[in-house]
Amino acid sequence: MARTSGDPGEHDPARTSSAGTGETTESGGSRPAADPDYRFTLANERTFLAWFRTSLALIAGGVAVVQLVPEFAFPGARPALGVLLTTAGGVLSVVALRRWQLVQEAMRREEDLPPTRIPAVLGIALAVLTVFVVVLLVLSGGRS
Repeated sequence: MARTSGDPGEHDPARTSSAGTGETTESGGSRPAADPDYRFTLANERTFLAWFRTSLALIAGGVAVVQLVPEFAFPGARPALGVLLTTAGGVLSVVALRRWQLVQEAMRREEDLPPTRIPAVLGIALAVLTVFVVVLLVLSGGRS
């Protein structure tokens, strides 16, 4: 696993045995299923939880749109928006779980972390959704 300048501590997981006994190995070879430094594992978990909170917010937003927002000028737009938000939240929760697993596996194998497109996809999707909502609000003209 490539270390970056922001990695915490002096612990070098490549030199410590997976049994945690403190025995070191001088070979630079990759070992299968070595336990990564717990700080990296906890950082990976915090990242997963951040994605999961975003997922829950999208689901809650979908429910709120359906239950609390007045009808738009277009019949069916409110339930469609609610379904889009809720579905996006559900998909994000599955993608976040898979990302957590892939990163954990890469750390155990001391490999480079897999690339992710989650931030870009989420950012673009939310920008498109924002434009959709703004158009609905403008065309609804303040109807209540």
